[in-house]
Amino acid sequence: MTQDASVPDSAAPGGSPFRSARSGRDEAPQFVLPLVVRIERAAPPARTDALETAARAVLVMLSDERSVGDGEWARAVRDWQDARIRKVVRRARGAEWRRAQELPGITVTGKAAEVRVFPPVPLDGWPKELAKLQVSGTELDDPEPPAAADPGAPVLWLNPGVEMSAGKAMAQAGHGAQLAWWELSGEERVAWRDAGFPLAVRTADPARWQELLVSGLPLVRDAGFTEIAPGPTVVTEGGGHVCPLRPERRP
Repeated sequence: MTQDASVPDSAAPGGSPFRSARSGRDEAPQFVLPLVVRIERAAPPARTDALETAARAVLVMLSDERSVGDGEWARAVRDWQDARIRKVVRRARGAEWRRAQELPGITVTGKAAEVRVFPPVPLDGWPKELAKLQVSGTELDDPEPPAAADPGAPVLWLNPGVEMSAGKAMAQAGHGAQLAWWELSGEERVAWRDAGFPLAVRTADPARWQELLVSGLPLVRDAGFTEIAPGPTVVTEGGGHVCPLRPERRP
């Protein structure tokens, strides 16, 4: 389930990492960020919990000391961000999940959801323990409607007119969180990380979605390679306290 999205070309040297039009990023070696969600038969996580946990997992990877500077994952993260920003969500349970835990990565826990994120790998160079995990058909539900989003934290608004599997939506939420991360100064990133990356993922109502599309906030556009037609999927709205997306820095 390779996911691609869109940010303004001006925000990404070498062309947008998400836009479907060919750019200089297509000439670079292609990498993918693997995420694995734990889905046990008897106790699957709620959909919104899984989406929010996946978004946080992307942020945890980006902010980890091993992903920056001379860290052991830094080269892979740089190579990944220099090409298309691809994310793939697979699912595991039981022994599969235990084997995934043995590979280098970070497990992020939500209310009940567990998502393990791994350093980027070549598009055709997955570890065998992850390559065999299922991709398609990752479906989850919310037993109860999600509570209203905290107005003081970033909200990743999903397009109400696009139906996505849970795995696809998890990757899109990860894209939205990454756009928010790119918008912030170093000081703002530290504050958001130290607060535990508070955020919410919600589906906008149709009228609100139309407002968000013209708001100037960071917008994810899927390239249409999997599941859905090309188009907008997520708008990232920053909170005013932990993760402010200042208007002058918005695309």
